[in-house]
Amino acid sequence: MGDFHLDLQSGELRSDGQTIRLADQPFQILRLLVARRDEVITRDELRQELWPADTFVDFDSGLNSAMKKLRDALGDSADQPTYIETLPRRGYRLIAPVREEPSPTTATVSARPHVRWAWVLAIIVVLALAGIAMLRFRQTS
Repeated sequence: MGDFHLDLQSGELRSDGQTIRLADQPFQILRLLVARRDEVITRDELRQELWPADTFVDFDSGLNSAMKKLRDALGDSADQPTYIETLPRRGYRLIAPVREEPSPTTATVSARPHVRWAWVLAIIVVLALAGIAMLRFRQTS
């Protein structure tokens, strides 16, 4: 994302070899903005994502604080945004270009379902052939 690399598994943000640790709420905001890049994320959607329904919190203050921490980590500004655009009365949108890089774990996990389906298909074929062979054997007897 722009000059930054976001690692969703470790919760780290990196830039120029430096690791930037984000608190949970700023990280969750960034994760949602990246997942829905180019879309407007409303303040209400952020409230639902960050605070469970039974949580009593000054939402506006909490969200503004989390957004400020996120912008500070990115070196971004609400007045002249490079990464996160504020749309008054609507919400926020990620405006920085995003490039996804598959992690080695993702590649390994995605390869497993193909192997599993191959085994399932092989078992189905063997059972079908066994069924056909039994029918033919009964017809000739």
